[in-house]
Amino acid sequence: MALAGCPDYFLRHSNYQESMDRTSTHRPEELIVPGFQRSAHQNLPHHHDDDVDLEQLVNEMNSSMESVYSTQADTALLLNNGHAHTPHHHVHGAYPGQRRHTPPPPSSFPTREKPRQSQPMHIQTARCLQEEQQLRPASLPAIPNPFPELCSPAGSPVLSPIQSSDNRIVKVWSEDGAGKVVEIPADMTARDLCQLLVYKSHCLDDNAWTLVEHHPILGLERCLEDHELVVQVQASMSSDSKFLFRKNYAKYEFFRNPLNFFPEQMVAWCQETDGSIPQSQLLQNFLNSSSCPEIQGYLYVKEPGRKSWKKLYMFLRRSGLYYSTKGTSKEPRHLQLLSDLEDSNIFTIITGRKLHNAPTDYQFCIKPSKARSDCKELKMLCAEDEQSRTCWMTAFRLLKYGIVLYKSYNVPQQTKSNLSHFSAPVRSVSENSLVAMDFSGRTGRVIDNPVEAQSAALEEGQTWRKRSQRMNVLGSPSPLHPSSLSTVIHRTQVWFHGRIMREEAHKMIIQQGQVDGLFLLRDSQSNPKAFVLTMCHHQKIKHFQILPCEEDGQVFFSLDDGATKFTDLIHLVEFYQLNRGVLPCKLKHPCTAVAL
Repeated sequence: MALAGCPDYFLRHSNYQESMDRTSTHRPEELIVPGFQRSAHQNLPHHHDDDVDLEQLVNEMNSSMESVYSTQADTALLLNNGHAHTPHHHVHGAYPGQRRHTPPPPSSFPTREKPRQSQPMHIQTARCLQEEQQLRPASLPAIPNPFPELCSPAGSPVLSPIQSSDNRIVKVWSEDGAGKVVEIPADMTARDLCQLLVYKSHCLDDNAWTLVEHHPILGLERCLEDHELVVQVQASMSSDSKFLFRKNYAKYEFFRNPLNFFPEQMVAWCQETDGSIPQSQLLQNFLNSSSCPEIQGYLYVKEPGRKSWKKLYMFLRRSGLYYSTKGTSKEPRHLQLLSDLEDSNIFTIITGRKLHNAPTDYQFCIKPSKARSDCKELKMLCAEDEQSRTCWMTAFRLLKYGIVLYKSYNVPQQTKSNLSHFSAPVRSVSENSLVAMDFSGRTGRVIDNPVEAQSAALEEGQTWRKRSQRMNVLGSPSPLHPSSLSTVIHRTQVWFHGRIMREEAHKMIIQQGQVDGLFLLRDSQSNPKAFVLTMCHHQKIKHFQILPCEEDGQVFFSLDDGATKFTDLIHLVEFYQLNRGVLPCKLKHPCTAVAL
C-alpha cells in the first residue's frame, strides 16, 4: 500500500504497520498522523537528514484525501488554481526505480501559491452541504409528522389540496324577512336542520318548528316532513323558491286528536261501521299498509288551461286520488286517476281565491316532485271548508308516508323518556303544577280553599301596587311606574305582534296550524287604547277585544266587561292559559315569529 505524498520509510515502519492492522476500518488520515509522530519522535530522534516537516506532510495528506472524494472537474480546478496536489501516481513518477525515498530539501518542496482575487476559489463546505442533502433522507431517522392531515404524502412538507366535502349551502328565511346561511351535510334531515336553527337562534325547542318549502311565483308552500332530506328537496326547487323557518303546531296534532281531523262522513270505513270507531283504531287503519282506508267527498277541480272549476266526487286511496265520472259511483269503470301519491307532494295555495278564480278560500294543490315552475302540471283543488281541506291534506300525508310519520312523531317522546332516567323531570307550567301558597308565617303552606286563594292573590296584587307607588311618591312617575309599566310590559312577549291587520293575524294563525288554543295578541285598529285576542278553536279563527278600565286611578284590562280585571296583559294571558273563562278553550300555543 502506498500513500500519496508519503515516503516508503514511514510505510515500512513497524509502529505504522501495527497501527494499520489494528484499525483498518478507520479513515487513513486518523491513523497516519499519530504513526508519523511516534516514528519521528521515538525511532528517528537524531537523523536530521530523514526529518520530516509534519505540518507540511499533513497538509499534503489532506490535499490527497480531498482529491479522492472530489470529482475530476474539482481536481482539475484545484490543479489549475495552484493548490497543493500530490496524487499517488505523480509522486512515484517523480522518483522512478527507487524503493526508499528520502525527503528532498525544503527548497525543493512545491510551495503553495496564494490564490489571486480574480481566480475562483473552491469552497469545501458547499460540496459537503450538497452531499449531506443527498444523503439526508436515507441517513437520518424518520421523524413522525405531527400534522398528517395537512400534508400530502407522509413526510412531505407540501400541503395537500383541500378535500371536497359533501356539505351544501342552504339559506333559510324567517318570518321577518331575515335570512341565515348554513352549511349542512348531504344527509341532514329537516328535523336536524330545525334543531340547528333553534340552537343558533336561542329559541325554545318545543318540537313544533318546521321547515317550509315556499314557491312565491306559484303561490304554494308546504311543511317538509321531519325525515325528508333537505338537499334533495332543494335540488327539486327552482331558483326563486326558498325555505322558511316557522312553527306548525298541527304537524302531528292528528295523532293526538284524530277525530277532529277526520270527520265521520268523509271516512268510508266510518260509514260502514255506523261511525262507532275509537281513535286508536282509526289511526291504525291509516298506518297499517295492508288496510285500505278511503277518504271521499266533493272537491272543486280546476280545469287545465282554464279558470273554470268543476265539482267532482273524489276518492283518496293508497294508489292515488280518483274522481268519479258518474256521480258518487265507486265502480272501477267510473273512476279516473287524477294524481298518484308516490311522486307528488301536497301544497297549500296562499295566493287567495281571486288569482285562480276559486269558488272558496280553502285551496290546495298536488304538485309532482319533478315539476319546478310549470303550472300546467299542477292539480288545483278546492274544498268547501277548512275542516274538509285539512282532512284531505292530512290523509294524503298519512297514506303516502304511513308509519314513517308515526316514528317521527315518537322521536321527541322517546328523547324525553331517555333523558328522564338521567336527569330530574322538568315540571310544566300548567294547572297541575301551579298552586296558591301562603308565606306569611315561618314556613309556607298550600292554600286549599279557593276563596282564600283568590283573596290572597288579590291582596298580594294590591300590596305590590302600593309598594311600587310608595317608591315613586316623592317624584313624578318614572318609566317603571306601575301605570306606565303595565301598558308596555306585554310588548316583550312572543305572543304580542303589535299593529298588524286582521288579515295578517288570520294568515299567521293559518300558517302555524289552526289547532285549538293557538293565539296571539295585537293592537286594536278601531280603539287605540284596546287590544285584540285572536285565537283558533275547531279550525275557526275568533277575535276577542280587551278593553282597559280604570279604578282608583289604576288601569286594568278585562275581556268580560270588567268582571275579571288584570293589571297587565301578561297576567291576563297567564290566567286564560289556566282557566277557560269566557273563551271557547284555554290558551295553549302562542303564535310566535322568530328572527334568525
